[in-house]
Amino acid sequence: MSVPVRREERPEGGYLARLTIDNAGKLNSLNRALMTEIVETAGGLAADPRLRLAVVSGAGERAFVGGADIGEIAALDHTTARSFIMLVHHCCDAFRRLPVPVIARIDGYALGAGLELACACDLRVASDRSVFGMPEVRIGIPSVVEAALLPKLIGQGPSRRLLLTGETIGAAEALAWGLVDIVVPPGGLDDAVDRLAGSILAAGPQAIRLQKSLILDWEELPTAAAVERGIDCFVSAFDTDEPAQMAGAMLAELRSRRRSNQE
Repeated sequence: MSVPVRREERPEGGYLARLTIDNAGKLNSLNRALMTEIVETAGGLAADPRLRLAVVSGAGERAFVGGADIGEIAALDHTTARSFIMLVHHCCDAFRRLPVPVIARIDGYALGAGLELACACDLRVASDRSVFGMPEVRIGIPSVVEAALLPKLIGQGPSRRLLLTGETIGAAEALAWGLVDIVVPPGGLDDAVDRLAGSILAAGPQAIRLQKSLILDWEELPTAAAVERGIDCFVSAFDTDEPAQMAGAMLAELRSRRRSNQE
């Protein structure tokens, strides 16, 4: 049971971090020890300015994360319930607040706290054998913490269906709802993640960090304040020479193409 991280250095600078939630014998279910390690690992990555992108996977082929550890849930009482669910929240929020984009690589079950963790990521790529659900009501508890992200992500109707019935859905329905962004056969999962990662890594590192921060603010701010925040982020982009370099390179390329077309 661990959260190994593999760092892949990028030729243009910085690195991509691949995290694996490894509790494969229990469908990568989240217990206190594993969640504490996830929070610590994500915190270390968040503090590193060289980080460009994170990809989160579950160990094995059966599950992304099958939920919170049901044995620990069954042992909770009124005294211990708050600290446990707060740890679930901190675990999910660690990925949501990571200053770079996070891609959830989903193969197999993403249930309960596992689906909440996936929703806390910026993008979700799933295999076509993946299964999604919020089954908490079937064990006598409501779905909470990052389940609050569901209505904005997929709408009120689909959210109510997941939350009130405890039913599961397959990858095709999850894609139709907007719960996941891409669905591919299991053998194509890594290639699909890498293509998405490549598009992000081709962008300006500081621009991506500003955009991630702005997206989070947009989720919570009124429209006028969100617009003002965007203006501030635009100005902040010019604290470095990234816009001059990247816009200059694109302008030079466009001029080169025009000359080629005129010849």
